Amino acid sequence: MEIKKQAVAGTVESSDIMITIEPNDSQGIKIDLESSVEKQFGRQIRQVIQETAEKLGLENATIIAVDQGALDCTIQARTIAAAYRAADETQFNWKEISSWTV
Repeated sequence: MEIKKQAVAGTVESSDIMITIEPNDSQGIKIDLESSVEKQFGRQIRQVIQETAEKLGLENATIIAVDQGALDCTIQARTIAAAYRAADETQFNWKEISSWTV
């Protein structure tokens, strides 16, 4: 999946996460995380974002996450929504995505 523009999904409300995805010039995925629970769950949050990005086939993207204690399923959903928006994708394969586990 090619990232064409900056896109956002989610909010900074309690128990949510705001994911911003934008293209970058370097190879790979870069994750910047700001979280109220980073010391306890930062590694897990990054892992969910990274695994979701890999499953979507993202390349050369910067992912900025502002977390307020979101559950893994919310992190995954926000990452998927932001990625599809950033890639200008309009077709969504619900069956494939629903088979993923967090």
